[in-house]
Amino acid sequence: MGLCCNHTNVDGPHMPQPTRILLVDDHQIVRAGLAQFIVEHDDLAVAAEAGSGDEAIQLIRQNEFDVVILDISMPDKNGIDTLRIIKQLKPDLHVLILSGYPETHYAVNMLRAGANGYVCKDAAPEEVIRAIRIVARGRRYLSEAAADLVSDQLRHPTDKKMHETLSEREFQIFQKLAAGQSPTAIAEELHLSVKTVSTYRTRVLEKMALKTNADLTYYAIKNALLD
Repeated sequence: MGLCCNHTNVDGPHMPQPTRILLVDDHQIVRAGLAQFIVEHDDLAVAAEAGSGDEAIQLIRQNEFDVVILDISMPDKNGIDTLRIIKQLKPDLHVLILSGYPETHYAVNMLRAGANGYVCKDAAPEEVIRAIRIVARGRRYLSEAAADLVSDQLRHPTDKKMHETLSEREFQIFQKLAAGQSPTAIAEELHLSVKTVSTYRTRVLEKMALKTNADLTYYAIKNALLD
């Protein structure tokens, strides 16, 4: 974790301030690669980097950023939980999800949870730069594949995969149950009662036409929804 001071180039007092970016990814080499091509653009600056969700939240509490580039798969807090906390702390902070998962697995749910855009890690650098600029202006960015996915769901809502019918909170609890967390542990982590978590569990199982937590785990593995 740390603030970066060597990425900003300001040539004069009348130059517009570059977009301040927080990079959040648990792989240092990924952050370095992103920073390397972001720094080539005078209107963008990597203001800080974080290697985990907790580090990102700490930085966001203490500093001002314009855009957060957020990975989904991280060790302490996954991107979905981190996104939820970011939106609670600073609802107007723009968040671009940069994920190794295909759009079909997470894009719709991340957008529902408050993300401003979703790009896969195998996207060309030019697409990532374009996404950052669009999100920084307060608009929503979807890759062509993600846009097609959303469009298909609007045209054929009954064709949704079972996990795509869940609400944000239901999907969050589904993920934790599928990963093997107990209702008690989930309740403690999300500051909910065990009874509330159990109610969500029942609702998730009903919506997904499944019977047990083992079924949830199997479904999550089959659809590559677990880290």
